[in-house]
Amino acid sequence: YALQLAIKQGYHILVISGGDSVEVKDRLRKLGVNEVYMKVSDKVSVLTECLKKLNVTKEQVLFMGDDIPDYAAMQIAGLHCCPADASEDIKQIAHYVSPKVGGMGCVRDVIEKVLKLNQHWPLDTNIQAR
Repeated sequence: YALQLAIKQGYHILVISGGDSVEVKDRLRKLGVNEVYMKVSDKVSVLTECLKKLNVTKEQVLFMGDDIPDYAAMQIAGLHCCPADASEDIKQIAHYVSPKVGGMGCVRDVIEKVLKLNQHWPLDTNIQAR
């Protein structure tokens, strides 16, 4: 719900991952995430290009990471978040550490907090599960 609501509210959701999973990519696309970058070794370059393409500033970006390959890209963003099971190095630079672990509601937790802080959290019953 939170991911789809964020997209409906006009937030740009991007996924930049070092992994490669057709299933994950398909699931994200079904949820409305069109910017999915897989098998990325240089997340800083991809993030920088996306900032230019979307015409947004670093201060407008939230980056969620969980391990050392995310470290440099996280520091570019204005807001750094991570799951509870992130590496200690990542937790040290995070502005917010979700109480949820990766894959168990962490992304939803962060999105819900951002939407509520920006008063973009209406209870929208017109969003269907996908």
